[in-house]
Amino acid sequence: MSVNGIQGYSQLDAYSAYNSTKKATNQKTAEEASSSPSKAYEGSGVIYEKSSENDVSRESTGVIYTPNTSIVDKLKADQEANQKRLMDMVHDAMSDQFSAFKAANGENEDSIWQFLASGKFTVSEAAKEDAKKAISEDGFYGVKNTSDRILEMAKALTGGDPSKIEEMRNAFKKGFDQATKSWGRELPEISSKTYDAVMEGFDNWAKESAS
Repeated sequence: MSVNGIQGYSQLDAYSAYNSTKKATNQKTAEEASSSPSKAYEGSGVIYEKSSENDVSRESTGVIYTPNTSIVDKLKADQEANQKRLMDMVHDAMSDQFSAFKAANGENEDSIWQFLASGKFTVSEAAKEDAKKAISEDGFYGVKNTSDRILEMAKALTGGDPSKIEEMRNAFKKGFDQATKSWGRELPEISSKTYDAVMEGFDNWAKESAS
């Protein structure tokens, strides 16, 4: 059983990675805009203006892509609620074992994931069944449901802007790498399968946009 280590990462990791990149980009854009508020780039038809964090690029087609904040908020809330439920289950089922692990290995922000990755713990049959349901085909952390949520988050954050596909793909990769580092070793097989499903989803999104 491995809680969010079941998948090792979530759409929140991609969200966080994307936002850190976007904030840096927005700062640069704002600086350019402040020196030339109506600075147009030749051949693109794009005008950069001082904008809020939620503004998305305007393409030469004149289409404005607007983030769907209601979907973003819902996905974040769902993820946080499920993660808290599973974390509570871990602490209730293995609190003494986890405390012993921290005493032996030191405590840091990744302690819980390293503890779960070690596999050196025992859980009740009820906890095992809950974990199995969570990573089943129809479970919250199943491959399809997890990959679908990550792609839905990507599209909601960008308003479906196809020019942001690679930016979102890279944000997801960054989140996956961060999760692998926290886990302390190669993530479980289900995580690799989900990674492949997300990559395929980005590819399909690009193909659909091109056609």
